[in-house]
Amino acid sequence: MATAVAPLPQKATQRAASGFPTINPWVVALTVTLATFMELLDTSIANVSLPYIAGGLGRSFDEVTWILTTYLVANAVVLPMSAWLSRVFGRKNYYMACVALFTITSFFCGIAPTLGFMLMARVLQGIGGGGLAPVEQAILVDTFPPAKRATAFALYTVAIVTAPAIGPVLGGWITDNYNWRWVFLINIPIGILSLFLTNRFVHDPPSFAEERKSARSANGKLRVDGVGIALIGLGSAALEVLLDRGQIDDWFGSPFICWMFGIGITCLGIAIFWELHHPDPVIELRLLKVRNFAISNIFYFVFGFGLFASTTMIPQMLQSLYGYRAIDAGLVLGPGALVITLLAPVGAQLVQRGIIHPRILLFGAVMVVGISFIHYSHFNLQTDYGHYALARGLQGLGYAFFFVPLSVLSYSQLRPDQNNKASSLTNFFRNWGGSFGIAFVTTMSERRQNFHQVRVGSNLPSSSPFLQQAVQQTTAYLQSHGFSHADAVKAAYLRYYDQLGAQTRLLAFMDCFFVIGVITLVAAPLVLLSKNFKVGGKAPAAH
Repeated sequence: MATAVAPLPQKATQRAASGFPTINPWVVALTVTLATFMELLDTSIANVSLPYIAGGLGRSFDEVTWILTTYLVANAVVLPMSAWLSRVFGRKNYYMACVALFTITSFFCGIAPTLGFMLMARVLQGIGGGGLAPVEQAILVDTFPPAKRATAFALYTVAIVTAPAIGPVLGGWITDNYNWRWVFLINIPIGILSLFLTNRFVHDPPSFAEERKSARSANGKLRVDGVGIALIGLGSAALEVLLDRGQIDDWFGSPFICWMFGIGITCLGIAIFWELHHPDPVIELRLLKVRNFAISNIFYFVFGFGLFASTTMIPQMLQSLYGYRAIDAGLVLGPGALVITLLAPVGAQLVQRGIIHPRILLFGAVMVVGISFIHYSHFNLQTDYGHYALARGLQGLGYAFFFVPLSVLSYSQLRPDQNNKASSLTNFFRNWGGSFGIAFVTTMSERRQNFHQVRVGSNLPSSSPFLQQAVQQTTAYLQSHGFSHADAVKAAYLRYYDQLGAQTRLLAFMDCFFVIGVITLVAAPLVLLSKNFKVGGKAPAAH
């Protein structure tokens, strides 16, 4: 007699029918977040180790900065194509290939004997890392039903915000206590664990299999947008080089930068026209016709701009003006990361339970972030650790309630078959926001320091009675401690010149904070232009 098989519970049956995995979705979420956190950490962890890498490889500091540039260029090239590549190879296969490539090339970076070998490994590492964040976001969207997505986005928020903040601290600690090569080698066990977990728990949903069929023509052959790939790849690479090397090479005073600008603008301009008229484009720009998705991408750019600009600027400012070590500067960033970790799940629950509509929560979060930047712009050289930590905590408060409603808003009007392409675009805008933000603070801080130095210096001539009196007092003090008169005068003038430089550099950083704050506050009302939607409702049907 045949044994009767008990039917599946109704909830499990419904989940299987809907295309969501029957395993706990949080296992999937934690699995894919692991590798994404590792990749985002790697974008900033090597920054503080560059002087040590230069010494270890016997090259100048300017030469080893290409270690950062090559990674960012490769990352920028692959990121917008990740949706198309995941359709071609299968999302799980492509994700695992990215993790494997990132892990293997991390090993090669760690053992690199020469700068050329290192740069080649970093290019491949950037190619592997470029696909992780957008594919993870697409996996989260497809793994969690609309009513549960907010909590998944909270986990994603913690990863993408805290990883860049932790990177410089961890990189400095590893370099000081061990060796710069371990900055790359620590990725290996994490990558291996991620591969094991992904292979076991992550699966492509049935709806994605249907989407993959659309990537092939009627005769079953793969439709490849070769022109789009070439234009986007070349244009993204040129623009990323321009942003990363612009200040170093004096921007448009350099023929190289002028060529990068020309190539980048031309290729991306043609690519936009080409992609809008191609039946199966690499980047689905037509999604930007959806109002909520278009508005949310503006905020993804603003998010990347402010986050990466401040994360770059704060440690640099604290180390150069206040004498903080890399670890001490990182501890200033810590409260912001802690606030985000604690409150992002709270924001998710506020959205998921319908207590606050995502549009309202996002508007409030953007306003708090903007106010935090304005608050930074009022600091001075006597500001202590506590005030900086509290300001970063205020910024973290804004970001804790920023990304979750933004992610819900971005997918609110999209069909399930559009999720994969949408994740590439959102990460594309976030990534470019970060690149523009870093280029902005690097350039503006230098230009504004020159401006303030001229302005302050003109109001404090060497004949100023106040300056002369201060120099005389310092000279007398130094002479009483064994300096000759000539050396004491020179040291006194040098001391006040250094103070002038510190003050003007601080003013330049404060200008950067103020401008970023104004940009953020000006963007906030755009939330009100988005269409209202029901949170957790069914997405538009695929067709």
